[in-house]
Amino acid sequence: MNWRAMTAADLPAVTQISAAVHGRYAESEAVYAERLSLWPAGCWVWQQGEAIAGLLIAHPWHHATSPELGALLGAIPPDADSFYLHDIALLPETRGLGAGSAAMALVIECARRAGFRDVTLVAVNGAETYWAKQGFAVVEPGGYGPDTYRMRRAVA
Repeated sequence: MNWRAMTAADLPAVTQISAAVHGRYAESEAVYAERLSLWPAGCWVWQQGEAIAGLLIAHPWHHATSPELGALLGAIPPDADSFYLHDIALLPETRGLGAGSAAMALVIECARRAGFRDVTLVAVNGAETYWAKQGFAVVEPGGYGPDTYRMRRAVA
């Protein structure tokens, strides 16, 4: 059980996990495929035995905005000034295995190596409490609609 680099062969499972975990905030396979092609160093899956039980996607972006939900980016902005945790989704069977903690360590290390001083995200489905425990603070409400929150954490 561990995080490993995502491959194109993982995309159907990634899309299924997103739908199962995120509901109305799930994104299409095309979105995940584009993120993988644009910033493969920020795309991982949680391998649990023979199955994939989680996904993690992060990439450079602007700290003052968030990519639109379901939108293709076209490119990573050359003037990106923050690291964006685009998506994390873990199936219930990953609970208690350290997947969430290991994911945060990966994101922070990736942001640090890329030279960014903060990580941003949009919390959905009530996850802002979880993210606050991970060191994130609400920057502003919104991002993807009501009851969503743009959040930021410094890279220590």
